Amino acid sequence: MEPSSANSGFIQSQPVLRNQFHDDVSLNRIVKLFLPHSLLEAVGPEIAELGEQVLSQEIFDWITDSEKNQPYLRGSGRDAFGKPKSELVVGEGWRKLQEFGFKKGVVALNYDSDYGEYTRLVQFTRCHLWEGSCANTLCPAAMQDGAARLLQRHLNAGSRPADHRVFRNAYDHLTSRDPSKTWTSGQWMTERTGGSDVSQTETVATYDPYPDGSTVPRASAEEDLPLGPWSISGFKWFSSATDSQMTILLAKTQPGKGVSAFFAPMRQYNPSLISATGQRGGTELNGVTISRLKNKFGTQSLPTAELELKGMRGWLIGKEGNGIQEISTILNITRVHTTVSSVGYLGRGIAVAKAFALVREAGAGRGRRLPLSTHPLHMRTLANLTTDYHAMMLLVFYTLYALGLDERASSSGGSQKAPIAKLRPPPNLVAPLLRVLSSLHKSYVCENTVPAVFACMEALGGVGYLVNTESEHLNLARIFRDACVGAIWEGTTDVLAGDTVRALKHPAMGNQCVEAVDWVVTRAGEVAVAGSSTVSPSVWREAKTTMTTAWQDLKDQVESKSQAELLPEARGITFRLAEVLIGSLFLVDVASSPGREVEAMCLRYLVKKRFLDESILAGLDQTLELDQAIVYGRGSVNSVTGAKL
Repeated sequence: MEPSSANSGFIQSQPVLRNQFHDDVSLNRIVKLFLPHSLLEAVGPEIAELGEQVLSQEIFDWITDSEKNQPYLRGSGRDAFGKPKSELVVGEGWRKLQEFGFKKGVVALNYDSDYGEYTRLVQFTRCHLWEGSCANTLCPAAMQDGAARLLQRHLNAGSRPADHRVFRNAYDHLTSRDPSKTWTSGQWMTERTGGSDVSQTETVATYDPYPDGSTVPRASAEEDLPLGPWSISGFKWFSSATDSQMTILLAKTQPGKGVSAFFAPMRQYNPSLISATGQRGGTELNGVTISRLKNKFGTQSLPTAELELKGMRGWLIGKEGNGIQEISTILNITRVHTTVSSVGYLGRGIAVAKAFALVREAGAGRGRRLPLSTHPLHMRTLANLTTDYHAMMLLVFYTLYALGLDERASSSGGSQKAPIAKLRPPPNLVAPLLRVLSSLHKSYVCENTVPAVFACMEALGGVGYLVNTESEHLNLARIFRDACVGAIWEGTTDVLAGDTVRALKHPAMGNQCVEAVDWVVTRAGEVAVAGSSTVSPSVWREAKTTMTTAWQDLKDQVESKSQAELLPEARGITFRLAEVLIGSLFLVDVASSPGREVEAMCLRYLVKKRFLDESILAGLDQTLELDQAIVYGRGSVNSVTGAKL
């Protein structure tokens, strides 16, 4: 017997991550369900290439750099002589990751490509792969996307001539793939009076146009674009894109007018500025002072700040008092980005847990040791985790599908339809369905991915709890910290659950929202499988019946009670509604391409969520081989044992 040392004895083999576009069994199935075959063949190679690139050592080095060299204020906000000077400094890794995302068009694809109703699905499939490696750069990209969509709507509707040139310039920057031109955007709503409650906004905008004949300040030396005629002052409590080039913000204008939305460049050109080398002219913040940077539990590479505004110059978007309506366009996009980030983190977590299980052995009693990939208990745990992941992916991607239908209402979607087109709602129900899904999917998914990502971290044992910057591809501690924010920003779980109830009870649109959900559940039951080689037809009939019954119970509850009576139960109602929709989508998924793995996941989910009795599982295949197939895919090879799964 030889004693071990720091460099001898047993040393665990390094887990190897594989391209998730090919290796993620759920993602692989999801894209086949939601994208037409011809489109998937066309875009698949480029997405697969992205899946490979996001796992490169260069990317992981940039992640580590962005975490170690976190944003800071130069001189803590003052120059050497004590003069206030807000200069934000971000690290090289952060900048490189942002540039990578710009070049890959993580936002631009939705605006410079046209895949019809499937465009958003293609965009967010790519974001899903990028999320685990982007070190939070997709956060400002989310607001960039939302701002682009808002400005696009106003440009298409015919904005005021004075604003059109400014809006067009900003839109072109937001949708560029050239890192030297691309802008991100802030989204400033949150103040000390309340997070998602913007009615008490203390920021004030005053219409104060420059006098005729005066020199109007410009946003930059290169572009002859004037700063806006509105002067905006106030204090914003959270800004998660402090290094952006523009922002969309809320402010009050006149008493009784409510809240309005504004576009404002982050910087302005000052010809009197003198650089360290004596050169005259440069840009400075446009009436903005960075009060301090936030010290956060997670998303530490992301510069989040408190901002004081004094005379920030901007442009009114839309009509005075319509700010909440205008900002909702951005929120619909940023909430989708947040939810995609949550399942993206979970997808990466499962990928790491799978890779670890292939190289790690554990005791199995009587001196036996088994690779975790052949350990019955561990594989059942990972299979159940994969089932929950797949369930949430169904809800998220159906929401993306509804978003694509809403944004491209006139699109035919091409000659070939995806299997999910069986659940394409009538045109009059698309907007009501999206109104429900936009709050519901984030409330449910972002809350439930947090314990799921923790389970992935736990699956690595003690090494999972370590901040593995030396092996960044295994750093689930970082991913867990960052995943926790999903249930908080862009509306907490309770805020969004309350919003879901408001949608269902809305005096003008509520009946249509209920009708839209009713259509989805009914239609899913019509296309669901009648049976399969491994499951009795009676089981699927029962599943369809219980799905309909559960929805009818919720519908009766919503229709029989007032909004005030429903509010204390909003979280339970929202989560149950999410489970009904997921169960319905699972049935359609099984119908589109039956197989024992997806059938097992579907039935396990329905049993777990109390739609079916647990006794149904007793007569079904519950073998280790099935669990391995759910996690790794049918026919995959266990690199440790060489045995086919």
